[in-house]
Amino acid sequence: MGSRGKVAAGALAATLLCVPLVYSQARQPGAVYDFDRKGEKPEPAPRRDISGIWEPAAGPSAGIQADGAQLVRSSGKPEDELPFTPLGRQTFLANKPSVGATMVVSALTNDPVKGGVTGTGCDPVGFPRQVLWNLRTSRIIQTPENVVILYLFNKKWRVIPTNQALPAQFDEPRWWGYSAGRWEDDYTFVVQSAGIDERTWLDAAGRPHSDELRVEERYQRVDREHLMLTVTINDPKMYTKPWTAMRMSLRLQSPDFDIREMECVPSENLLYNQLFANPAANLP
Repeated sequence: MGSRGKVAAGALAATLLCVPLVYSQARQPGAVYDFDRKGEKPEPAPRRDISGIWEPAAGPSAGIQADGAQLVRSSGKPEDELPFTPLGRQTFLANKPSVGATMVVSALTNDPVKGGVTGTGCDPVGFPRQVLWNLRTSRIIQTPENVVILYLFNKKWRVIPTNQALPAQFDEPRWWGYSAGRWEDDYTFVVQSAGIDERTWLDAAGRPHSDELRVEERYQRVDREHLMLTVTINDPKMYTKPWTAMRMSLRLQSPDFDIREMECVPSENLLYNQLFANPAANLP
């Protein structure tokens, strides 16, 4: 390995050594969490307003969901077993995540985001995995026609129309699907999404979905400082009944809060595989 390769390897190794610190950090710089405001009495929620910069209220690690969706981790325990159909179970077992109860070593994963046998990785995370894995800072912007959500992770965004319903059919599947939102009442905004590309996983643990997937998000403005996000999965091809994947409290941040970068970089994934993942699996 040349000098530039050694420098790159050293830098990558240093980065990887810091990963546990990042994942367990107490806060994003400048953020405020619920543990900072013990005993507070927030002001009432504003009507029909979910705009602002939001961070997981319990701390940055709350949104990582490393072993699967927040409410149903892939633990192998009976209480975390999803209501798979036969096709759903078959598809789930064909997926080879690098985390959870069915994990393999990272060099052998077929997770399209993380790489492994699929190549360098960094395929689009898509929806709903964007919120069921590495949910970090997000910013919600409201206009008369749309709700726009900007995500820290991979610098992605969604545009959710508020003046139309989901179409009965879709011209093509999309990584982020098609979404439509409405106000259920003055404090609850409900989003329905469908038409999502089947190449995506629901979460990092390899939970699958089909072309019949429907996702419901409920954004409930609890008070001025908090927004409760609930995500429900409904896919009759893969699951015998709907199931709730997430119920997470988000906390409002300052309007000038700095939303940092967190990108999936194919060249870094490739170098990681060459230097660490492949040797650990006895691969060339």
